[in-house]
Amino acid sequence: MQGAASDPKGERGGTPFNNETAVTAGRDLPAARFSPARLLDYLLGSRKDNGTPGRYDPATHGPLVDAVVPAGYQEISRYWITEGLALAVVARNTRTNQAEYLLFEPVLSDFEYELLERLFDDLRDVLILDDHDLASDRRVVLAGKMEGLLVEYGLTLADASVFRLRYYLERNFLGWSRIDPLMKDSRIEDISCDGTGIPLFLYHRQHQNIKTNIRFDEPALNSLAITLAQRSGKHVSIGSPIVDATLPDGSRLQLTFGTEVTTRGTSFTIRKFRETPFTPVELIETNTFDVDELVYFWMAIENNKSLLFIGGTASGKTTSLNAVALFIPPLAKIVSIEDTREITLYHENWIASVTRETSSEGSTNTIGMFELLKAAMRQRPEFILVGEVRGSEAQTLFQAMNTGHTTFSTMHAGGVDAAIHRLGSEPLNVPRNMLQALDVISVQALTHRGRDRVRRCREIVELAGIDPLTGNLQVNTVFEYNPIPDTFSYSGRSRIYAEIMEYRGWSRTRFNEELQTRRKILLAMQDQGIRDYRAVARIIQAFAIEPDRVLASLDDLGELIR
Repeated sequence: MQGAASDPKGERGGTPFNNETAVTAGRDLPAARFSPARLLDYLLGSRKDNGTPGRYDPATHGPLVDAVVPAGYQEISRYWITEGLALAVVARNTRTNQAEYLLFEPVLSDFEYELLERLFDDLRDVLILDDHDLASDRRVVLAGKMEGLLVEYGLTLADASVFRLRYYLERNFLGWSRIDPLMKDSRIEDISCDGTGIPLFLYHRQHQNIKTNIRFDEPALNSLAITLAQRSGKHVSIGSPIVDATLPDGSRLQLTFGTEVTTRGTSFTIRKFRETPFTPVELIETNTFDVDELVYFWMAIENNKSLLFIGGTASGKTTSLNAVALFIPPLAKIVSIEDTREITLYHENWIASVTRETSSEGSTNTIGMFELLKAAMRQRPEFILVGEVRGSEAQTLFQAMNTGHTTFSTMHAGGVDAAIHRLGSEPLNVPRNMLQALDVISVQALTHRGRDRVRRCREIVELAGIDPLTGNLQVNTVFEYNPIPDTFSYSGRSRIYAEIMEYRGWSRTRFNEELQTRRKILLAMQDQGIRDYRAVARIIQAFAIEPDRVLASLDDLGELIR
């Protein structure tokens, strides 16, 4: 059983705005006192004879959250994060004219809050798992322990009270304290805490950067920071105040502890991990790429061409790499190398490796990307996927390309020229003649369409060789983004296409038929709503094995994955 995310004081939930039904977050209440008179008054209205309530069902029991938007705010939208228990309201602050993210959770009465504190303290003593508990659902175990304590206290509560108490105990013991609903909100990409007493900020898929109504006092924030680090398998302290880690769900964590390096107090940024990666179909729907560009990647990957995705922060480099990697043939041996796990493939013959940074007293045992890449070269992989190149591993990566391995990777760079310059400079130091082994560079960008920030592929460029007179790399732009109509255009010339036709012995007519076949499959998946990465991967893999069967099922591709 995981330890508590933070002390329950200051964890009342509800609304942070003062009103008569909720005690404001951060109120420091005394330890629970269960006087006979007070208990009798409470229990007269709550005792039931039908036993312990089962699992909470919002359809049966109704919502436990009553969200009232405070004065000075105009509601824009609302949606359930956890139905009946956690509600997000996006409202415009009429004073600042900015949208804010208001989180509403069940409001506890004074008695329930004191009881929650008592349960919280006592559960830390009784949550010692036996072998039976280890095999059980942790929520069931926690609920059982809580019910046992209520029996020991001699209490029988109303169903709604039990559900509210369960919610906060699960949130604090099994979840992430007050940020647990944010971690569960699929519309949030980043969570940022800038210090003590400062509102949390989010990057929301619809509303972009937005302020929340959640803030922490110093003890609660430090406690949460320690929990985040420990559950990531890392240690944080005043002596080692900076942590880069991966949370158990795969999200990236960057954390600074105390005021040693961040003067406003403990801070953290969580870049949330999407459990189901984007697929080529979804990238078409979001217009990150058009269908012809994805057909280009499909043909290039089938024919073992190496790719590099470049761009700025949050431009969609790893997302694009992961999506096009679904085009890898089904039985090809793949090795992925990352600092933090982000790549998710639907391939069985796949080794997923991550770097390790560990230190103990008097020694450091670090396994970096360079060591993992050297080890991967001995495993005879057909495809090597490197999360990001930023150091000496770039030389080994390009050696792998020059020795016939197909590699995909990402790199921070603003454009093709900047990428080539960075590859040839410290600390990457890739010799110019080795760069010829790279076939395709895709330039990703986070740009604006009206007030929305969107991800687009600015251009897809092929490396065509080295100019014998100047020594500069020759490039050929295959696809280019047109920002005014928000479309993509094909230049009409491609070295990769010419090489594939020559290698396969295809005529121009036969080659165009192959392109149209793959185009039809992608558009059919889009039209039929097939977006899950497992389903998309199975159809692509089925095409690699039995193309005629897939083409015969174009009207109903779902029958291939039933």
